[in-house]
Amino acid sequence: MPSRFNLMLTYGLLVFIWATTPLAIVWSVSDLHPMWALVIRFFIALPLAVSVVLLLKVEFPTHKIALLSYSAGALSLIGSQIFTYAATAYLSSGLIALMFGLAPIMAGLIGRFGFQQKLAGLQWLGMGTSIVGLAMICLSGSQKHVQPIGIILMLISVFSYSLSIFLVKKINADLPVMAQATGSILVSTLLAVMLLPWIWPYAPTHIPSAKSLLALTYTVIMASLIAMFCYFKLVQNLQATTLSLTTVMTPMLAILIGAYLNHEQLSVQVFVGATIILFGLLLYFFRDLRAYRRLKI
Repeated sequence: MPSRFNLMLTYGLLVFIWATTPLAIVWSVSDLHPMWALVIRFFIALPLAVSVVLLLKVEFPTHKIALLSYSAGALSLIGSQIFTYAATAYLSSGLIALMFGLAPIMAGLIGRFGFQQKLAGLQWLGMGTSIVGLAMICLSGSQKHVQPIGIILMLISVFSYSLSIFLVKKINADLPVMAQATGSILVSTLLAVMLLPWIWPYAPTHIPSAKSLLALTYTVIMASLIAMFCYFKLVQNLQATTLSLTTVMTPMLAILIGAYLNHEQLSVQVFVGATIILFGLLLYFFRDLRAYRRLKI
């Protein structure tokens, strides 16, 4: 069991990566078809992950339970990211991060209706509040960076991500963290290969711009390797809803990063909606935060 300080560092690193990854994704598709950017990301990430496993001599189980766990983990990679990449044409990087902020609510609903976990009244109130904020964003008009189809795509993405957490914990394969991450990347890469016949007409015909290549490199190293290592390490050591709390911390940071580095202009109504969503998330986690404070005292 990692120390509490170790888990806090891992948690903080994951928040930073997830706050910056949406912008990296948006930049990586600026000169590439979104699905090609996704496929190339896994094609590069897999040999790097395998190299780390071999270099560190990490055990890589291939029994039935391990394969199930790898498949469940892939749901949070290609299963989620395919919709995220598709949403880049309709949403800003900040709003993509904001939508991932709804992961705790999605995890709560999956836990309630799929795994018979109970939810308190304050959690239901938090959900309702966040839905009001989301509706406000959807009704803010057809701005360049805010389109309803993007919201729908991101809701599917967040559902896939949240379901993956529960499935990996339920399978409980007790795998080395790097093996879990590499196995999930492997399954994601195999699924990415199946996309090739559909996206072949959009294959790159020129070398992408330096910004697109650097962003793609960032998504490979930071989001596909380091973040997945942190993610599966936390999955094995934290409650699913606690892990989902990481996405509460990233949205406003991601919105600010997108506005500063990518000049993403969003309306006052969108910011008000985002604030309402975050307030709903705070209500949802109020009991957990209060319990955490009592533990510290």
